[in-house]
Amino acid sequence: MVEVRSRFKDFKVCVLVPTYNNEQTLEKVLTDVLEFTDQVIVVNDGSTDSTREILQKFPQIIRVNYPLNQGKGYALRKGFETAVDNGYDYAITIDSDGQHFAEDLPKFITKLETHPAAIIVGARNMEQSSVPGKSSFGHKFSNFWFWVETGITMPDTQSGYRLYPVKLLQAIRFMTKKFEFEIEVMVRSAWNGIELTHVPVRVFYAEKGKRVSHFRPFKDFTRISILNTFLVTIALFYIKPRDLFFGLKKKTSGISLMNNSLTRQNPTS
Repeated sequence: MVEVRSRFKDFKVCVLVPTYNNEQTLEKVLTDVLEFTDQVIVVNDGSTDSTREILQKFPQIIRVNYPLNQGKGYALRKGFETAVDNGYDYAITIDSDGQHFAEDLPKFITKLETHPAAIIVGARNMEQSSVPGKSSFGHKFSNFWFWVETGITMPDTQSGYRLYPVKLLQAIRFMTKKFEFEIEVMVRSAWNGIELTHVPVRVFYAEKGKRVSHFRPFKDFTRISILNTFLVTIALFYIKPRDLFFGLKKKTSGISLMNNSLTRQNPTS
């Protein structure tokens, strides 16, 4: 465990926990995370329950509080800013509802060693019986549209368990503030040449009736659909033509260099 803590410090990695009204699970999530590192940032996204009181039990963590709920995307963006301001190069995001296992944190550090400029997504096993139907559908829906927009196949584009290279992301301007931000950040990062990779992680879904979710199927799927329509339009009319143009330009430059080399080797009299 000492080695894991040291690696968090050496790589300048923090754990970022966005939270909104998860008083039943927040304390355990933080206790579990602190077993691996004390480099923790919690963004309290306008919670109206006992979240503030729970956070007071953990004076070693950095806390960001604001009074009104803004959405998960806004909380993540505030967390990224706070991470950079505190000297971190990377942030591993973990949800506060208890569905992720802190024991998987070292997997991200290990992957980071060979992929230092990548977004690393924790890919869940979505085939297990406890996964609710709407999550399974959203998982496949999101993966498909991400492939259309980027040409990249990822096993899980909806997982909130991720490592972000927060310093690299500073150069990208984002639009969204709700759940759809987690799609936007992946697509825009891919368009900007940031690598995307994954590690397998476990997931726990509480039984129906005990599961706390702030995802609103109609409103949030509508937001995600609007975002995907916008991103597909940009991909088709700008990103793909841009990549094709630069690909051809690079190929043409390579042919010209080869011809020049041959000319120098075989000069005419």
